[in-house]
Amino acid sequence: GKKLNFTIENGKIHNVSLGQGQEVVAERALETAALQGHWVILQVGGDGGTALRQPDTRGHGDTAVPAAGLGAGCPRLPSPCTRSHKGLLGHHLSVFLNRGAAERGLHSFNCQLSFLPLQDTLEMSTKEIEFKCILFALCYFHAVVAERRKFGAQGWNRPYPFNNGDLTISINVLYNYLEANPTVPWDDLRYLFGEIMYGGHITDDWDRRLCRTYLSEYVQPEMLDGEVYLAPGFLIPPSLDYKGYHQYIDENLPPESPYLYGLHPNAEIGFLTLTSDQLFRTVLEMQPKESDAAGGSGVSREEKVQSVLEEILEKLPEPFNMMEIMAKAEEKTPFVVVAFQECERMNILTQEIRRSLKELDLGLKGELTITADMEELANALFYDSIPESWMRYAYPSLLSLGAWYADLLLRIRELEVWTTDFVLPATVWLAGFFNPQSFLTAIMQSMARKNEWPLDKMCLTVDVTKKYREEITAPPREGSFVHGLFMEGARWDVPSGAIADARLKELMPAMPVIFIRAIPVDRLDTKNTYECPVYKTRMRGPTYVWTFNLKTKEKAAKWVLAGVALLLQS
Repeated sequence: GKKLNFTIENGKIHNVSLGQGQEVVAERALETAALQGHWVILQVGGDGGTALRQPDTRGHGDTAVPAAGLGAGCPRLPSPCTRSHKGLLGHHLSVFLNRGAAERGLHSFNCQLSFLPLQDTLEMSTKEIEFKCILFALCYFHAVVAERRKFGAQGWNRPYPFNNGDLTISINVLYNYLEANPTVPWDDLRYLFGEIMYGGHITDDWDRRLCRTYLSEYVQPEMLDGEVYLAPGFLIPPSLDYKGYHQYIDENLPPESPYLYGLHPNAEIGFLTLTSDQLFRTVLEMQPKESDAAGGSGVSREEKVQSVLEEILEKLPEPFNMMEIMAKAEEKTPFVVVAFQECERMNILTQEIRRSLKELDLGLKGELTITADMEELANALFYDSIPESWMRYAYPSLLSLGAWYADLLLRIRELEVWTTDFVLPATVWLAGFFNPQSFLTAIMQSMARKNEWPLDKMCLTVDVTKKYREEITAPPREGSFVHGLFMEGARWDVPSGAIADARLKELMPAMPVIFIRAIPVDRLDTKNTYECPVYKTRMRGPTYVWTFNLKTKEKAAKWVLAGVALLLQS
């Protein structure tokens, strides 16, 4: 702004913090700015400014812009960006599922180029071809990492506040390093962009790997020969001027799709489905609670809650008798210890379920005063969601209450079978554990004891079989068969024994049985493998369990960009 003589002090920037009574001030600022070619910053926080009318994009020459919500728009938006970003404030206030917002996507890429001070930036380096080439890739990289957030956990494990400041600083770093070195320091640039400028925001190791992979794919020596594709069908262009780059983007950038980010189209289907579920659940929870006939079924709210409560209590098994179970175990092997721990945690959870339901039952009968905790439990039973008080003792899950309870009963049944004689099942349901890491560690501990190997020098090796659970009749001599895993972002191709592209609308295909065994670290074969993270749920992030090395016939980078992971819950 200062460069172009736009400051708050000289009145050419109007800074309005939206809130109660500020709509008039904001509209007046917009009208003034539209007439005189000024800039407007509307600071949108919470519900502020929801009554503001749609900003008008008419204006004064090249500097006229729609109002930009703070941190949402480009600081300078000439005509290409204005066309693609009509009403940035409108995007802030629209319902999330509005397809218009989703379809903006990488077509805001023009905005990233518009952010640059026109032709001056493109010509400021003595290594003009190298500078332009890397700058173009950097702008595309910035647009990708910022827009990838819309795909939820498959995009980034955690959301990060990437902003135009990151791009500005990276451009300065690029210029300084090109001027200071006789040749392009590719490794240095990738490290600075990926680990410091953008990596400074990133707190998750898998997200850091994703950021590094983007840069290794986009910023490489081959780009100078025009041989690097930023997306399918979208080559890095030759050396052009400012208008030439905009024209190249308009003519060559493919239509918005997950492919532009390295993702499969299923990523969009999955995330929009999840968002829709959350939206409909929120709408359901906003319905009046004191309805005589919930959902028009003729059953009152209290009657429905009472019915669900009785059904859960009726099916809830008795707690595990820990003294009996311990007496059965002749030797405390690592697997037996895991079984003890799982039974103890299951007892804590089922005891809380039984206690809270009996307390609510007395409350509904008028024998106890209804407390806030009891009210929350009743609401959860009514809306078919897992009560918060149970989740404190349970395992991460995105299921509805009915599906979660059926899953819980299956877990209890698995433990009952296992603790009958402590013989490891032919194939173990890995998702059935509160703590799957403890079982995987037990595989290493058993092998370490058997062969007298140091535990800290061991790791797990993974072989995906061609069989499914029903076909496995006996456990392996060492290690364990496990089942119940699903792949997101790709699929496992059984004939070729490698990761393959997902089929459309198959969001989380089941994996065959996996054979896991422990070996010394120095024997691990990582050639032609993809380091695949395993998570408990599709929310990823804190539900991380382990890393499985899976065979691949394509570059591992493809699966990194596609956000491929194994999940313990579909």
